[in-house]
Amino acid sequence: MSTHFFGEGNIGSAPEYREFPNGNDEPSRLLRLNVYFDNPVPKKDGTFEDRGGFWAPVELWHRDAESWANLYQKGMRVLVEGRTVRDEWEDAEENERVTFKIEARRVGILPFRLELIKVSTKPASPEPASEDE
Repeated sequence: MSTHFFGEGNIGSAPEYREFPNGNDEPSRLLRLNVYFDNPVPKKDGTFEDRGGFWAPVELWHRDAESWANLYQKGMRVLVEGRTVRDEWEDAEENERVTFKIEARRVGILPFRLELIKVSTKPASPEPASEDE
């Protein structure tokens, strides 16, 4: 069972990167984020109260996951698009557990509390070999 998900929240801990062998092909790369999706509701005094926020594990499978693990940081505000998936597992005492995780298609960084953004140059495409070589 899954459903489309689109939410904004804060990363609650350092990102976790894992790599899984894939035979002779490139390994599968996973970036796991723990995100708190808040629900700020305005109060009469101009402040906000969080009602109904929740924590969810966010999994992003991508070939660039390793480099992104250094980009995403605890406390960063992100916008997550993907799907929610029911995840069944057993704890250390062999009790069956159920949780919902988000399989992300995209995780966008929102500009709150950012001090600097540095964009790398686009990798140069290889020059075609000349006929003289």
